[in-house]
Amino acid sequence: RDDMVESGGGSVQAGGSLTLSCVYSKNIYSSICMGWFRQAPGKEREGVAFMYYGGTTNYADSVKGRFTMSRDYAKNTLYLQMNSVETDDTARYFCAADGGQAGGSCTSNELDYNYWGPGTQVTVSS
Repeated sequence: RDDMVESGGGSVQAGGSLTLSCVYSKNIYSSICMGWFRQAPGKEREGVAFMYYGGTTNYADSVKGRFTMSRDYAKNTLYLQMNSVETDDTARYFCAADGGQAGGSCTSNELDYNYWGPGTQVTVSS
């Protein structure tokens, strides 16, 4: 049984919007740090957005101002609202939990995260 499962991926035109969801199991509810990563074909997985328990978020420069991460604690669900998407946003998106912390914010190193979903594909066309 997956502890985290993403949904909401699909095809979208550049400039459009998409919202990804990630339902996580109760046993990782108390994770201080959760995040979204993505991996494009032929590239390494990179951090996109991270949330410290209580709401502090930080974003990769490439998505800052376009993507918004949120968390519904009652529904055990993470969200990634993607606006003004670009072709470079095409990738498989993964949610992750139980990440590392530094100075009151979450780290972006994938090696620090212990729980992962299987991912959902996002394809942006021009």
